Amino acid sequence: MLVGVVLPRMRRETAEDHLDELARLTETAGGVVVDRLIQDRDRLDAAYFVGRGKAEEIASHARGSRADLVVFDDDLSPAQVKNLEKLIEAKVIDRSGLILDIFARRARSREARTQVELAQLNYLLPRLTRRWTHLSRQVGGIGVRGIGETQIEIDRRLIRHRISRLREDLDRIERGRQTRRTGRRGATKGALVGYTNSGKSTLLNALTRADAFVEDRLFATLDPLVRRFELDRGRHILLIDTVGFIRKLPHHLVASFRSTLEAAAEADFLIHVVDIGHPRYEEQMEVTHQVLAGLGMDSRPTVQVFNKVDRVTQPGILERARRLHPDALFIAAGKGLGLDSARAGIARVVSEDLVERRIRMRVADAEGIAQIYDQSHVVDASYHDGYVDLTLRTSRARAVALSRLGTEGSVDAPDRPELPLEEVAP
Repeated sequence: MLVGVVLPRMRRETAEDHLDELARLTETAGGVVVDRLIQDRDRLDAAYFVGRGKAEEIASHARGSRADLVVFDDDLSPAQVKNLEKLIEAKVIDRSGLILDIFARRARSREARTQVELAQLNYLLPRLTRRWTHLSRQVGGIGVRGIGETQIEIDRRLIRHRISRLREDLDRIERGRQTRRTGRRGATKGALVGYTNSGKSTLLNALTRADAFVEDRLFATLDPLVRRFELDRGRHILLIDTVGFIRKLPHHLVASFRSTLEAAAEADFLIHVVDIGHPRYEEQMEVTHQVLAGLGMDSRPTVQVFNKVDRVTQPGILERARRLHPDALFIAAGKGLGLDSARAGIARVVSEDLVERRIRMRVADAEGIAQIYDQSHVVDASYHDGYVDLTLRTSRARAVALSRLGTEGSVDAPDRPELPLEEVAP
């Protein structure tokens, strides 16, 4: 059974759409939706979230529909969950708990499984009072921390210890990932971002002939996938497929998947994929923009791609999108429609963003020179009088950062114009 709330200044249609998405999440997790209920409230109830009266009504509906799980569309406090379960006599979870369950089912790699377990334990820690049935036991004696320590205190201590171990494991995994990234720092990278199930993995497969897992369900992709994409004139870049965003994405889940998101944060530009066939695609675009802003990635050069144009049924939707986003690309990646324009659009953004610079470094500054080699493509290096002049090719933003490493009197003057890639000699 699904439960949503309509608060002041919130349209009921929006709450209905949120419950539709919650239903898809439930189906992805293997559940079957048998009932749904939406309540209008002026403010949330601290004890029962929807108030005791509505909670009793939910309990009646749950018994009538034989629902054994009640899912709330908003995050619940541990006290609210405990109170609701006493009244409803069924398991109660919120949207965050449901998303964590889906992530646990989808995790394949060691990193993803570690990240999911870490997020689950952080979510479970304050909710132990309702999860465990042996909390009244008191234990004591030699070798046990604290005379008369309750079982819940022991459980919490064990969970905190496990969280610490998982964070250490993630740090080791991340160091290995950084080693793998070192070999591709100089390459231009583009990250596929967007709302979950917008078609990012399908587009990656179509452009690079990759074998990314594709399924018409939410959160089909958890692990970042990097594939080589050939541009014109023999050039190539790297495309990174990322985990999809969703409204009300749990903060602790974002924190646990920091390395997955960092893969996208390293990108020189973004490919924002939007499912224009979804009735609320503009709201999904706004959610993506908010998440990107929170990650400090909203100022990156972006290729706007409207996917699934073949699923648009209402007249005027495509015309309105084209009017509001004149530089956007309109494709149907699953059917191979518009892929040539997608390739051309990506090549255009790459050419506009790449610049060639020359920086003079002291030969003794081995660390600075190594940083330039790691973070750009060095086209030429000439040595003379204890200095080295490096001709490098990289994105505009990275070129500005690397130019600060140069010595006084660097070959690159502050007012030197930045040249697009096609305007410099190869």
